[in-house]
Amino acid sequence: MKQIKIGVFGCNRGGDYFRSLLANNADIVAVCDKDDFWLNKAKERLGDGVAYYESFDEFIEHPMDAVLLANHFNEHAPYAIRFLEKGVHVLSECTAAGTMAECVALVRAAEKSKAKYMLCENYPFMKFNREIKRVCDEGTLGKILYAEGEYNHPGDGQDKSFPQRYVPYATHWRYFLPATYYVTHSLAPIMYATGANPIRVTAMPVYAPNQNPNDIVGTHNGDAAAIITTLNDDDSVFRFTGCATFGAHHNAYRVCGTEGQIENLRGMDEKIMLRYNKWSKPAEMETANLYDPQWNHKDEDLIVKEGHGGGDFLVIQEFLNCIRQDKKPPFDVYFATRMSAVAILGGRSMMERGVPYDIPDFSKEEDRKKWENDTASPCYGPNGEEPTLPCCSHPDYKPMESQLNRYYEAINERK
Repeated sequence: MKQIKIGVFGCNRGGDYFRSLLANNADIVAVCDKDDFWLNKAKERLGDGVAYYESFDEFIEHPMDAVLLANHFNEHAPYAIRFLEKGVHVLSECTAAGTMAECVALVRAAEKSKAKYMLCENYPFMKFNREIKRVCDEGTLGKILYAEGEYNHPGDGQDKSFPQRYVPYATHWRYFLPATYYVTHSLAPIMYATGANPIRVTAMPVYAPNQNPNDIVGTHNGDAAAIITTLNDDDSVFRFTGCATFGAHHNAYRVCGTEGQIENLRGMDEKIMLRYNKWSKPAEMETANLYDPQWNHKDEDLIVKEGHGGGDFLVIQEFLNCIRQDKKPPFDVYFATRMSAVAILGGRSMMERGVPYDIPDFSKEEDRKKWENDTASPCYGPNGEEPTLPCCSHPDYKPMESQLNRYYEAINERK
């Protein structure tokens, strides 16, 4: 097995992948982070024999076959483009691009490059989502008509560890992100399972700001969720969320066809419910089949040790196999930028109370021309540029002064 030399850009989230990279016979040759805190954490884990950089311009010159981009959510595309131009394979953490213009630039760079691009989207590789895709591929559900995806991630308002790790300063992207933007964990699994591609999006906000003055709150987005709907290229419909914060924590997915439906059941760990009508069920199945899916994978012992239900291990393995076997990545640049466009244009739909937007086909230059200059963003730029879009359906929303004070206290205590 060819050992692939890989660099990791961003040692906070990127550090979560170190073990999976090494277990899949990748050689981590260089890492980069401008934050000494995370760079030192990487040194503790990787030791000598790895080059450590604070400067990206120095890091990109280090010889490597591939790179894992785990920097800020809304800043992946410019770095991906620079590596693609150097012929370095790119595995980019979600999302692929923060603006429509970046979607266009990223696709153009990927088309010109001999290197592969893949989105590092791990949720399709969770055990229950692998099972949903397997059943969809078998065809027993008939023609797929409808699918749902929910990434519901409420947090404890008294937990200091979350802002200390994930929101270390007040203009961080997490605190200016519209509820439609973090969409890949809910959308990618149902796109991957069904093969359908969104072509039109509409979204509605669920406005519910935190009302507890004693909670740790720095976000400028008071929307608990966005309920997003897409019409797809096969006439099916998806309903899904971005990163939502309603009810209890869960990752839930459901696919319905003309002959049956499959879903992982909320609150029941990884259990699958596969149902058919009595006149359409396969001979070996019951009308209702409740069961625990299995990995059926040679590396199960390694998979179960890694994060996000084993998805972290499998997405790394898939990327490295695509390089070694010279095959098309499942989450290629067109798949990835389509999801980014759903997130961005879904955000605009949400701000306009559900006005629909057509999703461009970035494989077509005529569609790319329409969006190549659209740089609007709800987040602060890397050099402190002010947001140019609102992040909340109520644009005047701001957290309470007491909530902000609790936030500043928490991040100042980070060790």
